[in-house]
Parts: sequence; C-alpha cells; structure tokens
Amino acid sequence: MAMIAPPGILDVTAAAQRIADAVVTTPLLESDLLNAEVGGRVLVKAEVLQRTGSFKFRGAYNRLKRLSPQQRETGVVAYSSGNHAQGIAAAAQKLGTTAIIVMPIMAPAIKVARCKALGAEVILHDGDRDSMVLRAHALADDRKAVLVPPFDDPSIIAGQGTVGLEIAAQALALKVEPDAVIVPCSGGGLSAGIALALEDRLPGTALYTAEPVGFDDMARSLASGDVVTNAPGAKTLCDALMVPRPGNLTFPVLRRLAKGGFAVSDDDVLRAMAIAFIHLKLVIEPGGAAAFATLFNGQWDPRGRTTVVVASGGNADPATFATALTRFA
Repeated sequence: MAMIAPPGILDVTAAAQRIADAVVTTPLLESDLLNAEVGGRVLVKAEVLQRTGSFKFRGAYNRLKRLSPQQRETGVVAYSSGNHAQGIAAAAQKLGTTAIIVMPIMAPAIKVARCKALGAEVILHDGDRDSMVLRAHALADDRKAVLVPPFDDPSIIAGQGTVGLEIAAQALALKVEPDAVIVPCSGGGLSAGIALALEDRLPGTALYTAEPVGFDDMARSLASGDVVTNAPGAKTLCDALMVPRPGNLTFPVLRRLAKGGFAVSDDDVLRAMAIAFIHLKLVIEPGGAAAFATLFNGQWDPRGRTTVVVASGGNADPATFATALTRFA
C-alpha cells in the first residue's frame, strides 16, 4: 500500500460523475424540535437511505465500475462484517459480475441474508479479522479475482467522498457553512473522502471522527500524530466500526485534514438511535449512530453551532433496535 497514493479531490469529483447513474443523493435532514433540544442547528446526512442501507455502495460501485472487461469476467472478492459486503454484492449484481464475500461468523444475520439475496457467494469465517483478510486474499488468488478492500483503496475512498460533495452542495443551498462535520469512522474511508471534499468546497468547516470506545484508534492516532492500534479484547455493538488500526491510505489524509476524533459508548449509540427515530423517523444501526451520539454525551457541544452528522448506515439488527427504543425512547 505504501506505493499507492491516496486520492485527491479530482478523484472524488470523477467518482461523483461515474456513479451518478446508480447512487441516491441522500437528504440532509433537520428537526426543529431536535435543534431546540440541543441548542444548535443539527443537519443529519441520511446515508441510511442509500442503496443497501449505507454509504458503502458508493465506494463499491465506483471501484467495480472501473474493472476491465476481463476483470468483470473473473469477478471480485471482498471481506466485511456487513455493509461493505452488501455494497459489493449490489454493485456486482448491477454490473453483471460475481462477488465472493468473506464475513465473520458473528456478522449480523440480516446483513448475511441481504448479501445472499443480492447474489453474492458468502463464506462465513470463524477466526479473527487478520485471518479473515488472509482468507480473502487466498480466495482472490485462487479464483483469479480482484480483491476489493473495505477502505484502503483510492477508488473506494473517492467514492465515499461523494458524500462530502453532497453535504457541501446541500449546506450551501441552505446558505449555511457548518461549523463541523462529524463522521462515523473505522478504517477511515468515509471520513477521508469527506475530508477531501470539505477541503475543496467548505474549507472553513472542521471534520471530526466518531468511533466506539475501545476501537477509537483513529482518534488516538490523530492525537499522537502516528498510527496506533486497538488493544485486543474490546467489545462494541458497533459491528461496522471494529477495524483495529487506521488505513495506510486514509490516515495520511485525516492526519492532514481532520481536527480530531471522539469515542462513544454502547449506551451513547443506543440513545442516539432512539433520538434519531423519535425526531427524524430514521432507523440507524449502532455504528451509523456514532457521530449523532457525540451531540448527547458531552464529546461535542452543539450549542450555538451548526453541526452536520453523518448517519452512515441503517442496517440495524431488529433486536438491537428494539433495545434502543425500549431503554431510551
């Protein structure tokens, strides 16, 4: 990966044109009652309404659309706990290629079922993330397929950056320059892509990442200026945000452009899921609610500010969503 350069704004704008035929321009939602509750203006980028229920379709479709005819014949291999998997499966189906997805055996059943429904071959892996990645690499070599990683790929990052282009255009249409954009973060593909777009379109807007407690490697890496890794053994409801370290391509972008990062607990995200449902009628999964959660746990003070939070995924396990509503609604 050291030989591959991170993408730039021209890659993001090219991605926006490349994927325009399939990607949903998701709304920037607002609730007057929510604004009154927090004492500031909150704009929620509802990527839960994207194809497959998360932003991941953007990067997956951008990457697969760049496959050569020969590569489309041999197909792709990916590894993911769920949302990247669904994005790859949907993109492969739309573009007429095949997809093999290696998923952890504990992946949410709803995400596994949707990948299969989209035509992907799903292989459940009983082991840690490193061994899952190695298995995906071996499968790609064996099938002579293209390996598509979840975040550390220039085309993936550029595709996710189209979220930032939309945020900028929608904010400017509202005649507002946000004080901050807060983004759920794991490997950093979405936050790095958005950071590139904001640098070009809203240079006065700060970008922050939001991660689960125990998986806040990006926040700690940004604070130290160098990559740090999560300690083993941590647990979180945010199954989409469990990568152990920042990406090789994403971290240099965020080290240059991000202002910092926040960490949220499981209770924080459950509360945020309930609040989003009450005020915005959105179903957000735990990882997708991480940025929204920072408004209510003291990590970010929204009073007197305009804050954009990205609701990055809506593929919530029904039992977990019911728990959020039961405990906090």
